[in-house]
Amino acid sequence: MKRIKTIVLIFATGMIGAGAQNVKEIEVHDDRNNTDEVIELPEAMTYDTDSLLKEWNAQKYLFPDTTCADPDYNPPFPAEIFKERLSRIPAIIEMPHNEVVQKFIDQYSGRLRRSVSYMLGAGNLYIPIFEEALDYYGLPLELKYLPVIESALDPTAVSHAGAVGLWQFMLATSKRYDLKVNSLIDERRDPVKATWAAAKYLRDLYRMFGDWNLAIAAYNCGPSNVNKAIHRAGNVKDYWVIYPYLPKETRGYVPAFIAANYIMNYYCEHNICPMKTKLPIATDTVMVSRNVHVEQIAALCNIEVADIKALNPQYRTDIIPGQTEPCAIRLPQEKALAFIDQQDSIYNYRAEELLTRRVIVAVADQPQQRTSSTRQSTKKQTARNKTNKKSRTKTQIATVRSGDTLSAIAARNHTTVSKLKRLNNMRSDRLKPGQKLRVK
Repeated sequence: MKRIKTIVLIFATGMIGAGAQNVKEIEVHDDRNNTDEVIELPEAMTYDTDSLLKEWNAQKYLFPDTTCADPDYNPPFPAEIFKERLSRIPAIIEMPHNEVVQKFIDQYSGRLRRSVSYMLGAGNLYIPIFEEALDYYGLPLELKYLPVIESALDPTAVSHAGAVGLWQFMLATSKRYDLKVNSLIDERRDPVKATWAAAKYLRDLYRMFGDWNLAIAAYNCGPSNVNKAIHRAGNVKDYWVIYPYLPKETRGYVPAFIAANYIMNYYCEHNICPMKTKLPIATDTVMVSRNVHVEQIAALCNIEVADIKALNPQYRTDIIPGQTEPCAIRLPQEKALAFIDQQDSIYNYRAEELLTRRVIVAVADQPQQRTSSTRQSTKKQTARNKTNKKSRTKTQIATVRSGDTLSAIAARNHTTVSKLKRLNNMRSDRLKPGQKLRVK
């Protein structure tokens, strides 16, 4: 970068601490022109570390390294050391050093070191997923650290603008890359599906700009904003040339990405201790083609509701809508086998209570105007009904629901299959949703 810049951090409280998350901006001063500009930090660099540690995977699989020496001491290094270390990162994407990059490195190695400790541990869970998708599309593997600045590796992250998940997809972009989002499902929260969508999006952005720093900038602010900045800079396709023409939040995005790569490679040199990681449980998926409630699975498979929801973050409610289209449910391996063995019982368990969405509804008749003769007739009919009540057997009707069997209907109505078939003159066990059956 040709211009010499002095960067001053703007603190909300004026205090620096390893766990403090109060910095949201940096101010960049151009010494040559004596002008200032404010750069917004990526939102994930403002997250509170304690909130990251409350995330389900962190609670289940991450724990502090109590053997770490000097975890609060960040040794100083001259600029030449940072330049040399950046040059040694095995990367295709250009990672130069300058004062802007340095201040972002200082953020990660200082104020955000506890968050880095979390991300190093969480990376053991997520980065293999990222690497697989990036490698499949032939993309630089250093892009695996993009979610560090997008979401701080928090799969539940939601930005103030509505971006969701590890890769922070906005709704419109997610639709273009086949991520399903509706009232019941949000696949932006699915680490695997969102990662493959992000890899395709990054591939397309690189094809558009032919430069990885520009593609990364476009991932943050959109291709149109990068194109406008290129045009204003005289059609020069160089991030550091178009830098002043980018939105202020994007000016810090590429420097933050470079700093993330630096800190994830050189954390040891800054005495940052990764959280230790337990081996995640082996999981498998089962497919359902009927609606099922997580409490039905939890009760009969002996698993916590919270565990089911954490393993299936794409489902926005407690209902997994398999009736709309086949849906995959991820479960621990032994629980997946239990689901297969007890599938019918799971679907029927408390179904009337938990699956309350009605398929067929009768519409009430229009109320009739009551006259004196009508009232007298009604009284006579009521009297006749009372007289005949004891001598008459009350007929009860059941409506067949989707997925019902004769045995399930018989169990619900305290009768037998043979009696149901006799009452309804049935020669086979075949049923149709909406069909009316006498049960008494």
